Amino acid sequence: MITLDDFKKIELRVALIESAEPHPNADRLFVLKVKVGEERKQIVAGIRAHYGPEELTGKKIIIVNNLQPTVLRGVESQGMLLAASDSESLSLVTPERKIEDGAGVK
Repeated sequence: MITLDDFKKIELRVALIESAEPHPNADRLFVLKVKVGEERKQIVAGIRAHYGPEELTGKKIIIVNNLQPTVLRGVESQGMLLAASDSESLSLVTPERKIEDGAGVK
């Protein structure tokens, strides 16, 4: 269990996927270029089995914006997208209505 104070440390934001390219060193990963308000980031995500690049480009998603950057198979990832999954499928967490990228998620 985490406390409410722990949860409040997580900065969730709406991000616009500007591009999705296959990871050069991993068959299951995409390298996503995202826009979060005025900021641009790169996120490495293991969603290639569920989405094509054309489905992702232009899509708004929810990300953890303040995650410490890490290198995944040689490529830096500067955040994490949110997705729901079960044994058969994966679905990105997306805003239900039109909203600006960079908007906070509560």
